[in-house]
Amino acid sequence: MPASILGLAIRPRLCHGFRAAQGFTAFQYPRGFKSLLGGVPKARLALKPAVVPSFLSRRCYSVAAQKKSAVMRALEPRFFSANSFHAAAQASPLPVLAPPAVGRWLLFSSALVFAVIVVGGVTRLTESGLSITEWKPITGIMPPLSSEDWNIEFEKYKATPEFKLLNHSITLDEFKNIFYMEWGHRVLGRLIGITFVVPLLYFGLRKKLTTSMPLQLSGMAVLIGVQGFLGWYMVKSGLEDSIMDTPGAVPRVSQYRLAAHLGTAVVLYAGMLGTGLAAIKDWKYARGGPWSGSSTMLWHDVTSNPLVRKFTRRSWALTGLVFLTALSGAFVAGLDAGLLYNEFPLMGGRLAPPTSELFSPAYAKSADGSDIWWRNLFENPTTVQFDHRVLAMTTYFSTCLLYLQSRRGALRAALPPLARVSVTAAFAMANVQVLLGLATLLYLVPVPVAAAHQAGSIALLSTMVHLLVSLRRPGIAAQLWRKAGVQTHKAKP
Repeated sequence: MPASILGLAIRPRLCHGFRAAQGFTAFQYPRGFKSLLGGVPKARLALKPAVVPSFLSRRCYSVAAQKKSAVMRALEPRFFSANSFHAAAQASPLPVLAPPAVGRWLLFSSALVFAVIVVGGVTRLTESGLSITEWKPITGIMPPLSSEDWNIEFEKYKATPEFKLLNHSITLDEFKNIFYMEWGHRVLGRLIGITFVVPLLYFGLRKKLTTSMPLQLSGMAVLIGVQGFLGWYMVKSGLEDSIMDTPGAVPRVSQYRLAAHLGTAVVLYAGMLGTGLAAIKDWKYARGGPWSGSSTMLWHDVTSNPLVRKFTRRSWALTGLVFLTALSGAFVAGLDAGLLYNEFPLMGGRLAPPTSELFSPAYAKSADGSDIWWRNLFENPTTVQFDHRVLAMTTYFSTCLLYLQSRRGALRAALPPLARVSVTAAFAMANVQVLLGLATLLYLVPVPVAAAHQAGSIALLSTMVHLLVSLRRPGIAAQLWRKAGVQTHKAKP
């Protein structure tokens, strides 16, 4: 075999040729050259030093390495091709980057949570939540199928305080309507659990999640289970017989438990939405896409800008204010406080009710009256509505100020395009939400308008979550993948 062919076909196992003391040098030839070497079945070829000249032993490694590098460049798929992205991840020490399927799954899950929040609001507005008197996580997925089953459920409902005090003249057909509303709400909650936990296990076992995702998503899965327990804990408060012993009491669920149930759902929704948006944006950025809608801005320059950092802190504060306002709405719904003072901006001809009404001693339960402040804040319908009004208007004007700030020359030039779009959407949604709130109040809480008002609060929160995601720096995995992609393109001839 000519020495030139041998030098291209084989490469030494040792870095600098053979060792004379051993009497031979071990060479390893790549796959595909078996026929060139005469069909030798072994993976190694032992050659005497006399067979391989000294100049070949010194040069064969570098020549073979150059040949291998050229072959690998010719056969290697492009870094940003759709089929080679995760193949490159498995062949390199780069961290795992969640694929778009993970982001789309999280966005779908957040949409289901959004739907269950709206359905839960309608269930509360139609007073359907107490129609199912038992909690059966497994067997409760099936509604009554026969007349006998319906009669059994109806008899259970007749034993509740709500039937005895409010709905004692309800018919079986009317009972079916409120039963199906509550049943649909519960089934949707179970569907969320299944559509979240099963894909989570799949993506986790296939190692499609970034380093921080398993803990975050596992926490969300636990929160779904807690949410189901809170739902039953809330319903149970409206089924207690002690309501019958309280003069003038109205069968309703505890406003504290209702707020906890809604608050947990909102936190779950925001977590799913934010994580899903971040996963999709990180994937696009890692594949060479623009950061936050800009192909010229560098994220580290933007996020380190003092004006942008101050704007980000204010955005976080406004997001918390939106959440707090939505939570106060749960107390309004739980106490039916929306049916008081159906006028705006006045309350009984005044900007605020009298102090004696806002902090009535009748709501204090301790002998020294030390709990008069916090009990009126959470149990007095007049105070609860007043607090919700104050929080709503504070949220609205804060959103207006944040929008106006984003329009200023210096900050406008520093903000990425998606952040400007998000803050504009938040301002527009805040205006819609104020109009829905006023319509709910002035028209004595009609079900469609009130349900739209609750959905509007979640929509406003969604715009704020998107604003925060558009201002975040890419994940570590996305940064490393982007850097590796740039280096790969620079190394190509």
